[in-house]
Amino acid sequence: MKRLLFPITVFFIMTTIGCTEQGKTGMTQGLNISDMDTTVSPGESFYQYATGGWQKANPIPDEYARYGSFDKLREENQHQIQALIQDLSGQDYENGTNAQKVGDLYSIGMDSVKLNSDGAEPIRPLLQKIADVVSKEDIIRVSAQLSKVVSNPFFGFSVGPDDKNSSMNIVHIYQSGIGMGDRDYYLLQNEHSQNLRAAYIKLMETQFQNTGYSEADAKKAAANVMKIETELAGAHVTKEMRRLPELNYHKLLVSELDNQVAPFAWNIYFDELGAAGIDSLNVSQIEPVKAAIAIIEREPIEVLKDYLSWKVINSAANYLSDDFVNANFEFYGRTMSGSKELRPRWRRTIDAVNGAMGEAVGQLYVEKYFPAEAKERMLNLVENLKISLGERISQLEWMSDATKEKAQEKLGTFIVKIGYPDKWKDYSSLEIKDDSYWQNIMRASEFAWEEMMDELGKPVDRTKWYMSPQTVNAYYSPSSNEICFPAGILQPPFFYMDGDDAINYGGIGVVIGHEMTHGFDDQGRKFDKDGNLTDWWTAEDAARFDERANVLVDFFDNIVVLDTVHANGTFTLGENIADHGGLQVAYHAFQKTDQAKKDENIDGFTPAQRFFLSYAGLWAGNVRDAEILRLTQIDPHSLGKWRVDGALPHIEAWYEAFGIDSEDPMYVPAEERASIW
Repeated sequence: MKRLLFPITVFFIMTTIGCTEQGKTGMTQGLNISDMDTTVSPGESFYQYATGGWQKANPIPDEYARYGSFDKLREENQHQIQALIQDLSGQDYENGTNAQKVGDLYSIGMDSVKLNSDGAEPIRPLLQKIADVVSKEDIIRVSAQLSKVVSNPFFGFSVGPDDKNSSMNIVHIYQSGIGMGDRDYYLLQNEHSQNLRAAYIKLMETQFQNTGYSEADAKKAAANVMKIETELAGAHVTKEMRRLPELNYHKLLVSELDNQVAPFAWNIYFDELGAAGIDSLNVSQIEPVKAAIAIIEREPIEVLKDYLSWKVINSAANYLSDDFVNANFEFYGRTMSGSKELRPRWRRTIDAVNGAMGEAVGQLYVEKYFPAEAKERMLNLVENLKISLGERISQLEWMSDATKEKAQEKLGTFIVKIGYPDKWKDYSSLEIKDDSYWQNIMRASEFAWEEMMDELGKPVDRTKWYMSPQTVNAYYSPSSNEICFPAGILQPPFFYMDGDDAINYGGIGVVIGHEMTHGFDDQGRKFDKDGNLTDWWTAEDAARFDERANVLVDFFDNIVVLDTVHANGTFTLGENIADHGGLQVAYHAFQKTDQAKKDENIDGFTPAQRFFLSYAGLWAGNVRDAEILRLTQIDPHSLGKWRVDGALPHIEAWYEAFGIDSEDPMYVPAEERASIW
């Protein structure tokens, strides 16, 4: 789940199956038999059975913490984008065109000689601005200014739809300000968390010294930052609580903030952000914001300046010299995730260009790589999945007619976005210059900030896309009740233009069903057809839903992901429901196809078996132990293995397809299986 300026559940595809070629021995379009491990029975571990061959043939490269067929697809995608960008890079395009901006940004990101020569100089102006601070009011002003270009200091600010009036954009402020991603890293006393804290302090000391601090001053500054971030983390609400929209909505008048949150120079803060004159806003988490304000009020200015300086250094590190980049990788890559080697510069630079000018790159990508026929076939698939979900809703025995009617209304009003936006983003006001990589990243951040602020107080633009077309991903937005499938995901292993229905319904079909189900998962169900946070369920139906959802909570809580570490069934519930619903809905739709009705084998597998093998193949991959621990801590999706071995035991059609019975380790008695949508 990712909050893109407003509550939005995003289906992050983590591992997938690579493209195969038709005609080779043991291969059919979309299904490579050598990816399997048939020494393991389907009922022992379907994940190993379906993907064990892939895992053995694809050990984790040093630059990855996790390597799956998704990463192979992403590599192919990056090569395509690299070719597009390199065609632009170094050529004499008219100044101000998207081609000039994309090409120049890539070139400057690749210029290691200049980056290493510049050292810390690109961040000196921001650090000097912090150094010039003399009062607490200055701290507030500079914090607000920095929010436009670096990760949020103290607490966050964004503009997005009002959860209870989804047609209008309002201000949201929310907990933020920590550098390790989750509160528990600062608070837990287990050995792993203690080691991470020690390594994080070492990172800060190294980066402060890279910026020009003496060793003693660097140690002092790092201690000051750690003190502030630990206190911020202690006040943060848990990741489980952040999932509950009703607990993260506190709409207040600006005039009420001093009493309801804390006395603060709110007028100065909002003025600096460009939000002067707003009359109300949503304070997503009150206590963390209150704690952040208390820190600003209590701590000496010099301590606060160290904290703000760290926000600049840490945000800019990946766009500076190799000293900064390597230190950053040592902690965030090697220590936190287990990666052994830094990704090549060209891959990192493509990611930066995509982040800064995603739709400009996307326009080039779509023109070359996305056929119109793919969009047409996807529209048909989506319509088939909508019909399937509607039929399943109408057949639910546990839901009343009143709630069913509302659910059908919501399903019927889904906004569907496929491939690319109808109108491309205008980047004419964004300047890309030859001064420094970081300065250009700052200008891109300021461009995005101004774009966001321009929406404040205006009706929500329902045509806006929250992912670029080249992204290998998909999302559902509860505030706009929309599902989106960018062009990047509409290729193997998710979607085969000439593939049989079994692999397409088992691949992109489940993804479609997953995103649709997010509209009816444990949190998405709290938003109505217009995207408003409101209770449209009868009390009895809500209780029956929770009872059924708790089956998945308990099941995943009992999964051991590594040593004594368990999965978090509460944190991953929304995604587990979406996987469960996606499988049920996609298989239901697949049963109507001619292939399913004819039930003819291909390469010795029935259509139903190919459906489930295609699904499992999406998650083929290997993952390092450190990354297992990190993802279990921060990712609302279950690990790839458990999106297969945790999801399929609740799908009756899987038992039938592979003859799974009570003697198999994965068998779950019918009365203990989840059954929701």
